[in-house]
Amino acid sequence: MLENVLASIRPVDADAAAAARARHDTLTKPPGSLGKLEALGVRLAAVQRSLKPHIRGAAIAVFAGDHGVTDAGVSAYPRAVTEQMVLNFLGGGAAINALSRVAGAELWVVDVGVDANLPEHPTLIQAKVRRGSRNFLHEPALTDLELSEALDVGIRVANHLIDNGANLLVGGDMGIGNSTPAAAITAALTGHSPALVTGRGTGVDDAGLRRKVEVIERALAKHQPDPNNPLSVLAALGGLEIAALTGFYLGAASKQVAVILDGFIVTSAALVAAALNPEVTGYLFASHTSQEPGHLIQLNALGLTPLFDFQMRLGEGSGAALSIPLFKSAAAVLSEMATFGEAGVAEA
Repeated sequence: MLENVLASIRPVDADAAAAARARHDTLTKPPGSLGKLEALGVRLAAVQRSLKPHIRGAAIAVFAGDHGVTDAGVSAYPRAVTEQMVLNFLGGGAAINALSRVAGAELWVVDVGVDANLPEHPTLIQAKVRRGSRNFLHEPALTDLELSEALDVGIRVANHLIDNGANLLVGGDMGIGNSTPAAAITAALTGHSPALVTGRGTGVDDAGLRRKVEVIERALAKHQPDPNNPLSVLAALGGLEIAALTGFYLGAASKQVAVILDGFIVTSAALVAAALNPEVTGYLFASHTSQEPGHLIQLNALGLTPLFDFQMRLGEGSGAALSIPLFKSAAAVLSEMATFGEAGVAEA
């Protein structure tokens, strides 16, 4: 499945972008007066290959998985919180629930690796590959087969959401300890030191932060990940939800659908996806700047500029969900505004 998806990803349409940019200059406003909203609409036009982009439906998939490296004391919270927060998502009580409702987006939770047996629920996609990744201090986090299965989960979820009417996707994450594998992947793929890309995650103290950095340094020394082989990096250092998010982004790009990135965790998956096929970056949009110090390093590596900085670091897809109305607005301005000629308004 992965090979077929990678082969089917096409560049976004530069001609559609140019036409949309030209159309903006004919709309009833001073040229460039809507600032970044205009640039956002132009990028959507390139993705949708249309002069008048339209958001017909938005959907959020929160991928959840546990991590063996939590045994090394890298998180301020116990592993059990992953299951508890997934149940909170299903009960409608988390930040992502509130924000998705405001944005008018469907919300799905995908169990790709939670270390618990979750109950059936209408918005839960049961796709568990295994009950959490292994501790990458001692062995690779995932086998090649587990990695392949997790990538396929993400691809299938993207296809399902798109087939059911969404043409704007958000990938969220839930997994206690997952800022550690995200930082390890970021260090491996960007060449930056663990100290530079590692943050406090759920709020570890100074001693906890030093421990996180040391754990990542030890893992990199043990596995010697090759940045030219992104799948080996993901297998050695990643997690099941990060692998599934990688597949999710690739699947969306293969269907020519825009994806909004959230924060540090999900952008580590975007780094892997872009390393597998650089054309995927044309379909990725950065919503906000996370408080995690490695996030801007990730976005710079991808060539993406965030829309805002609200000093957020929650994850779950929260920052991306908050930005969905901006995408709807950017499409509406380009598609629904009249030109000077259509409105009978004199041009400058």
